[in-house]
Amino acid sequence: MSSIPLSVYLVVALLLFCIGMFGVLTKRNAVIVLISIELMLNAVMINFVAFAIHGVNPGITGQVFALFGITVAAAEAAVGLAILIALYRNRRTVNVDEMDLMKR
Repeated sequence: MSSIPLSVYLVVALLLFCIGMFGVLTKRNAVIVLISIELMLNAVMINFVAFAIHGVNPGITGQVFALFGITVAAAEAAVGLAILIALYRNRRTVNVDEMDLMKR
């Protein structure tokens, strides 16, 4: 059993999620927005592992979900970066306000 209380894990996850949400909502650079989304996903992974350790039935399920989530996040980051590179080659910008191709 861990000596670190559950509340510490939850506070760290909350801080990471808030920092990520702040980045998504306020930044205009698409790379920063993608990094902020990754921070929010990592906050969720911390919660999975924390509840797996301190939950009612402690087990390995939370770690398995966290590994699955990390895999999905890595794939999401690769696809997101590929889309950003393609957009940059066409538009010469990474500003999300100028990525309005679907509106035209």
